[in-house]
Amino acid sequence: MPAWGEFASRRPDLASACRSLLYQYGVGLAFLGTVRADGGPRLHPMCPLIRDEGLYAFLIPSPKRDDLLRDPRYAMHSFPADENEDAVYLTGTARVVDDPELRASLEAQFMSERSMEDAPPGLGDQQLFEFEVEGCLHTTTTGHGDPAPSHVRWRAI
Repeated sequence: MPAWGEFASRRPDLASACRSLLYQYGVGLAFLGTVRADGGPRLHPMCPLIRDEGLYAFLIPSPKRDDLLRDPRYAMHSFPADENEDAVYLTGTARVVDDPELRASLEAQFMSERSMEDAPPGLGDQQLFEFEVEGCLHTTTTGHGDPAPSHVRWRAI
């Protein structure tokens, strides 16, 4: 499954749309869907971090983190836009990243995006995940209630 960088090189138009919609409020915001142990869905807000090479997130000790450790499949959806119903939806698998240099760099990015000088409490307890991209759906609309939205789909396979 491709990392964000490969997805972005294959479909720069979709990667740009994803970045724009996931960061529409100044910081990365998305809903993360995971699979519970009983097979049911779980949905939580989270803060993705996008770099040229990867799509990442720090996850607190939580059921969604436990879900990904057990079953790495995910779905990620942008927050609703104020002006229209444009959206992006990504699917794939997540994996734990244990690279201290990358982690430090992403912690700095997280704090910079939020104009923070010091790390928030508990950041060190959060586990770093990379989200590989298997599929993407980008929806564009002319506004709320658009009767004919446009959908662009991409799959790695």
